Amino acid sequence: MPQTIDDFHVPTPTLAGVTKEYAAIQESLDKAASPPERLAAVKSWDDLRRRLETWSALVDLRFNQDTGNEEFKKAREFRDEIAPKFTDLEVTFKRGLLQATYRVELEKKFGMQAFALWEADVMAFDPAIEEPLVAESKLQAEYCELTAKAQVEFCGEKHNLSSIVKYREDADRQVRHDSEKVRWQWFADNRPALDRIYDDLVKLRHGMAQTLGFENYISLGYKRMKRVDYTERDVEQFRAEVREHLVPLAVELRQKQGTALGVDKLMFWDDAIHDPLGNPAPHGDHDWMVERAKEMFDAMGKDLGDFFRLMVDAKLTDLKNRERKSPGGFCTSFPIYGMPFIFANFNGTKHDVEVFTHEMGHAYQAYRSRHQPLLDYLWPTYESCEIHSMGLEFLTWPHMEKFFEGDAERFRRIHLTQGLLFIPYGVAVDHFQHLVYAKPEATPAERHAMWQEMERMYLPWRNYGDLPHLPSGGFWQFQRHIYLSPFYYIDYTLAQTCALQLWVRSQRDPAGTLAAYNTLCTRGGQAPFQQLAKGAGLVSPFHAGCLRDVVAKAKEALAV
Repeated sequence: MPQTIDDFHVPTPTLAGVTKEYAAIQESLDKAASPPERLAAVKSWDDLRRRLETWSALVDLRFNQDTGNEEFKKAREFRDEIAPKFTDLEVTFKRGLLQATYRVELEKKFGMQAFALWEADVMAFDPAIEEPLVAESKLQAEYCELTAKAQVEFCGEKHNLSSIVKYREDADRQVRHDSEKVRWQWFADNRPALDRIYDDLVKLRHGMAQTLGFENYISLGYKRMKRVDYTERDVEQFRAEVREHLVPLAVELRQKQGTALGVDKLMFWDDAIHDPLGNPAPHGDHDWMVERAKEMFDAMGKDLGDFFRLMVDAKLTDLKNRERKSPGGFCTSFPIYGMPFIFANFNGTKHDVEVFTHEMGHAYQAYRSRHQPLLDYLWPTYESCEIHSMGLEFLTWPHMEKFFEGDAERFRRIHLTQGLLFIPYGVAVDHFQHLVYAKPEATPAERHAMWQEMERMYLPWRNYGDLPHLPSGGFWQFQRHIYLSPFYYIDYTLAQTCALQLWVRSQRDPAGTLAAYNTLCTRGGQAPFQQLAKGAGLVSPFHAGCLRDVVAKAKEALAV
């Protein structure tokens, strides 16, 4: 294996070359006279997919690391242009496997989950939508570039949308207000472009859905998200659970927060601060935090410790904020090397620890499941992925003194509070998208009104005061998932429900909970969400009352 990320390289594929490889693999499969020969052909196909996935991930990562680099932009544009054609080749091959007379023998070898995933892929693609897919990618890239190059001035310094956020947690209320005014003024100034990009995306996606025979994008979106063991109705049931059990608790938590801060009325610029002393922040810079993380993961066991040191030595993390770097955080992976990569933007707040442990959970899962027999199983579907990330946030709790020292207990209390408050927000994002794609002809103003409806339903405490853009329903334009990954957000809330169960269990059995977590990570995506959750001893979020015990334990811990 190459020594560092700098050595990772995959030659840029060509359509002619990949088409030729697919033809050769198909010929081998057609000529195969025995199960071992057929499995060898499937293995060749999987190797090809892993190589293409690694190339695509490298292209995407480098673009996000420097959105202003012309070489990286051109590479992404080429990738976006050719990707639908590669998808066509892949879906055609999958369709053949689904219809093959020897399907049963492959199911015995790989399990049923791969075929469920392939069926979703086949239903979600046709060559007729190649051009719209390219157009969608271009609009997504435009959103990324627009937000990445954003600059605002505050306290005599220039900031991007990542670095300005640190002032949300300032102990001075006036600083919080003024920084939010500057941040959201950028969104107000760029609202026409943000509205236009999203309007184009919604109409493109609706058109693709109709081309493929769906009534609207909601059903296609579920297929693209590979939701194979739950439906829109199940999600509606979960949203109802949140409204019944968590929204009332969230209102109580916000009231308690206002009392603790000593304010007459809790305003939006108070949302992120839960302590009159200010939120705790890590007691050191990036390099100091990496050293503390080494100690933490060593203490959690050899597997985690060795893995994190491997990540650092191979330069498989990019955590420092800088100009032209995309905001946010994510984890990607390079299948032919069996290694993941963590991308984040540290800004000196407690969020640095949260986003780092979150993405580390993804990376650890990807590494533990790197030997799964199919590319399809290296990652589970998204809601299962987020159990690993959000779960690790809670499992690292006993070691927070390494980052916060005497403020560790304050961090844990605030982290739990925000984890509970997040679920109503995450559900609001999901419900909003269902409204949007059920009415694709809506105007931008009507979409902003939809978001206002969601805030009244799930976030009734929000008061934006005199801030720009937000009172007219503009907050959602900050949430990049809505633009880039439609319907990818309920996943966080489903996983948070499971992660909170891990937190409850870890209070009484830390070693057993970590062992169950390790096993869950190793399984990767070999089963659908509800089976993976059940295998880890977790209650499905789609079961009535799934939040009752978690809410009771949280109320006890937070004295609500």
